[in-house]
Amino acid sequence: MEVIVKTFAIASALLMGYVTVTPNAYAQAANSMPMASGPVATSGTATPSDKTLARDVRKALSKAPNFSVSNVFVRARGGVVTLSGSVPDGNQIQQATEVATGVPGVKSVSNHLTIYTKGY
Repeated sequence: MEVIVKTFAIASALLMGYVTVTPNAYAQAANSMPMASGPVATSGTATPSDKTLARDVRKALSKAPNFSVSNVFVRARGGVVTLSGSVPDGNQIQQATEVATGVPGVKSVSNHLTIYTKGY
């Protein structure tokens, strides 16, 4: 009789452990499954040609008359150039777009430049 009671206690403990562990294991497996709800995103890493294009745009901006490039950041991905940062004069925002568009290899320009006020 003692063997049956010990066997029952061990079986109960194993069953309780299985019931307790199973939902957690399932939840982890369900959360780790990939979702098929859209296109796969790229890593966003710049290629050497992207870096060269960004450098060329920044160089063109630095040569533009009366343009302050000190707070301007240039990013290029596949010919799409993004300008961000700030300039001291509102006219420089449009000027930056025009200069960047004229650089060979630029397909489009996304201009996120803002005007900054000295002292702020």
